[in-house]
Amino acid sequence: MNLKRGIEMKAGVFNGPEIVEVEEKSIPIINENEALIKVSYAGICGTDMMIYSGSHPRVKPPLIMGHEFSGQVKEIKGNETIKPGDRVTINPLISCGKCYACHIGENHICNNLNYIGIYSSGGFAEYVRVPLNNLMLLDSSISDEEGALTEPLAVAVHSLRKSSLRFGDVAVILGAGPIGMLIAMLAKKAGASHVVISDVNEYRLDLAKKLGFYTVDAREENVVEVTRELTNGIGADVVFEVAGTQSTANQMIDAIKPQGEILLVSVYKQAPQINLAQMHFREISLKTTRCFSTYDFERALHILRNKEIDVKQIISHKLSIEKFDEGFQLMKNGKESLKVLYEF
Repeated sequence: MNLKRGIEMKAGVFNGPEIVEVEEKSIPIINENEALIKVSYAGICGTDMMIYSGSHPRVKPPLIMGHEFSGQVKEIKGNETIKPGDRVTINPLISCGKCYACHIGENHICNNLNYIGIYSSGGFAEYVRVPLNNLMLLDSSISDEEGALTEPLAVAVHSLRKSSLRFGDVAVILGAGPIGMLIAMLAKKAGASHVVISDVNEYRLDLAKKLGFYTVDAREENVVEVTRELTNGIGADVVFEVAGTQSTANQMIDAIKPQGEILLVSVYKQAPQINLAQMHFREISLKTTRCFSTYDFERALHILRNKEIDVKQIISHKLSIEKFDEGFQLMKNGKESLKVLYEF
């Protein structure tokens, strides 16, 4: 399909702290080894909210955000296996291929990592230009909505794969946001005997309860005490910290058993104080995670293809791009939102 240049598209643009506006932009022109994608769905991520608040240290407005999206190939240059009309999701990571991390095959921790929708134009637009290496074909069994959730699912897959969680273990997830909820689903699928989710958001806790998880309302209960009651005073085998607050930084250490394991998934806006002495005395292991590897992304697609978990359960809203600001207001308020998707 050859689009006439000069035709404009609608795009959601970050123009400054808490200023997001719908603008008319020219449809991108692709170069060799690139594809033009007609976006189907794009989701708001926690990183998008950090950008929206103006607290992301490397993002400068104006920017078309959006790194969780699916779509259809409209134009392509330089590939014979992917064709116009194919449905795809996008792995948004662009690594340099030259640094030490890239040389050892860990391109997701590249020293010069680029991220579509964070450092270059992304999926909050009708059309987006994407390098061919970042396209992942969607099987017919995967819906467009699920395709847009592949990236956050890959983050959850990476967190589980880095953990030592085993069948019968007790897992505690601090934070019932989209990533925390997906981690909980995967932990249950992996055979955790108890999956405990703590949060202060009633809407999200209600959903977690409906999904069969043990919920803790942190406004009224102490997740450390609840965990100890569930484990005869021992503590959790694995704690996933997905909230990024000082209180959860304290809880992740206090809720874990001796020689237990903490997975730090969240990105802290401000450095928390950590009680290293408590970790030292009980030989607690702390692992950090950053986004996902290509393998994790492929595993996420495998999970979606085989319907191992129902990721669509975390979708709370589907909005048109004309309601761009409304989506961010919903996520900022948070009382009745979890994952907001824009539908194109």
